[in-house]
Amino acid sequence: MKNLADYDGRHPATRGLLRFFEYQHLPETLRNTSQPCSNLAYQMVEYLPDGPELTAGLRKLLEAKDCFVRAALPPHPGGAQ
Repeated sequence: MKNLADYDGRHPATRGLLRFFEYQHLPETLRNTSQPCSNLAYQMVEYLPDGPELTAGLRKLLEAKDCFVRAALPPHPGGAQ
């Protein structure tokens, strides 16, 4: 995984969103779900300039990552999810 400190020169909005793509704190099953989204986020930041479209893309990718991680959670004990 990339280090957020490597992106100190980037726009604060870009850096602010990248921090939500960290996954080391997650259990392994959720980490495996989150990591590909993190990789894509950092890859897009490497290739694209800061700006409103990058920020919007990162926000949408973050929303998708959150959905994927929730989908990977174990079922709720009462049967409801």
